[in-house]
Amino acid sequence: MALFETVFDTAYLLFALGTGIYMLCRARRTQFRLFGAMAVVLGAGDAFHLVPRMLALWNPGRDFTAALGLGQMVTSVTMTIFYLLLYHVWRSRYRILGRTGLTAAVYLLAGARILLCLLPQNGWTERAPSYLFGLYRNLPFVLLGGVLIVLFFRWTVLRDDGGFRFLWLAVTASFLCYIPVVLFAEFWPGVGMLMIPKTLAYVWILLIGLQEMRWREQ
Repeated sequence: MALFETVFDTAYLLFALGTGIYMLCRARRTQFRLFGAMAVVLGAGDAFHLVPRMLALWNPGRDFTAALGLGQMVTSVTMTIFYLLLYHVWRSRYRILGRTGLTAAVYLLAGARILLCLLPQNGWTERAPSYLFGLYRNLPFVLLGGVLIVLFFRWTVLRDDGGFRFLWLAVTASFLCYIPVVLFAEFWPGVGMLMIPKTLAYVWILLIGLQEMRWREQ
């Protein structure tokens, strides 16, 4: 299991960072540069958690509690920035002007999520972090995801934007895998295996952006 997880996590991090750097260097349109930034933020942020996790798998005698907790905090913040950038992909792709109320709501949810993640009450470095604060900090995050799912569904499926038609579904899949982990992993650790398909959902999101860039900017 340690070998599988190490190979999987390493491949994922290399893919995310490699895709991000490639898109930032090659993209000419704003929407694809934003996708590149999303990939770099995702890969760099997840590395703070996954690298200590891989080290812990191969060094069972050492205590990585603090490193894993701090890494999870960083990942929680960068996941939020990832979806905030995705919101701007939507604005750029469909040339959205105005809608200041929507933008304010998106930034309010993202800001609330990040602020809640940074509060010491989370107990990130403790062996038993706060379950209740785990719920608090994820509520605005789930609401942010819901906003993005609705936006991309309306503008890709209902308006028949073929290139991005599965983007809303990939975002939905990531949250459907994430929410049970937040709710139940403390009581049933096996639920944590859902983080694997959640990670694959992120890969799917990046592949959608990469494929669309190659098609539109070839």
